[in-house]
Amino acid sequence: MEKFTIITNSVKDKNQSVAQRIADYLANHKKECVILEAEEKRENQPCHYTDVSRIPEDVQCVIVLGGDGTLLQAARDVVDREIPLFGINLGTLGYLAEIEQHNIYPALDRLMSDRFTIERRMMLSGEILRNGRKIASDVALNDIVISREGALRVVRFNNYVNDTFLNTYKADGIIISTPTGSTGYSLSAGGPIISPNASMLLMTPLAPHTLNTRSIVFSPEDGITVELGEGRDGSVEQGMASFDGDSSVPMITGDRIVISKSKKDTQIIKINNISFLETLRNKMRNN
Repeated sequence: MEKFTIITNSVKDKNQSVAQRIADYLANHKKECVILEAEEKRENQPCHYTDVSRIPEDVQCVIVLGGDGTLLQAARDVVDREIPLFGINLGTLGYLAEIEQHNIYPALDRLMSDRFTIERRMMLSGEILRNGRKIASDVALNDIVISREGALRVVRFNNYVNDTFLNTYKADGIIISTPTGSTGYSLSAGGPIISPNASMLLMTPLAPHTLNTRSIVFSPEDGITVELGEGRDGSVEQGMASFDGDSSVPMITGDRIVISKSKKDTQIIKINNISFLETLRNKMRNN
C-alpha cells in the first residue's frame, strides 16, 4: 500500500500525537498520508463524523485510531467508498481494532509490504416506513435496535419474516444484529456469540415480558420487519430505531422498519493470526 488516510478519535488521541507519529513514519517510507479528526456528529449530514470529501479518491487504506466505537463510526461514514479499514486500539481490548499502540510500527511495515488479509463483514440495511412511505434509511455494521421511548413500560413489537407474521414480543425493545454485532448489545441482552465471518441475522428481544423467549437466527436472504404496536387501550406508542448506537429515527405506532443484509459490506484489514476465539477468550478473561 502507498496511500493512507488516518481517522483519529480526538478524545483518545490528544493533540493527534499518535496520528502524527504514524503519518511521520509513513512519510519517512515515501508513503502518502492525510490525517482527519473524527468530528462531533453533525445533524442531517450524509457522513456522521468524518468529512468523506477530504479522503483522497485514490486512498488505499483508512487507519482508524480509537476503539471499536470509532471504527464503527468510520465504517458507516466511508461505506460508499469501499475502502479497507485498519483499526489501532487506543482504549480497552476490542474486537475490531486489533493492534495495540506498542505494535504500531511492525503493523505499518506489514501494511506497506502488503502482508495482510481482508475480512469482509456483512452490514445491515434498515428502511423505516410510515403509512407505506419511506421516511428514513441507514446502514449498520453492528446492530439496529428498535426500542420504546419515554415512560418505562412494556411495548408491543409485531415481527414479520419475508412478509409472513412471526410473533409479537412484549418487551423494552428488539435488537437485530450482524455476526459482528453479536458480541455487543445483543450479547448483553442474552444473545449468542456468532463468528464474525458468518453471514446471518440475529434477533434478540430486550427484557421481554415472558419466561421462554430466546434469540432467533435467520439466513442472510431473509428480510425482517418490526412494527411498533399499539399501547394499552389503543394508545399511540413512541419508539426509536437506532443504528449502531449512533444515528436514530423516531417511530410511532404503525411504523415499520424493514431490515435486511446490506448490499454493501465493511472491509477490515487483519495482519495478525489471532483467531476470533483467542480474542474472545482474552476479552472474557479481562472482564
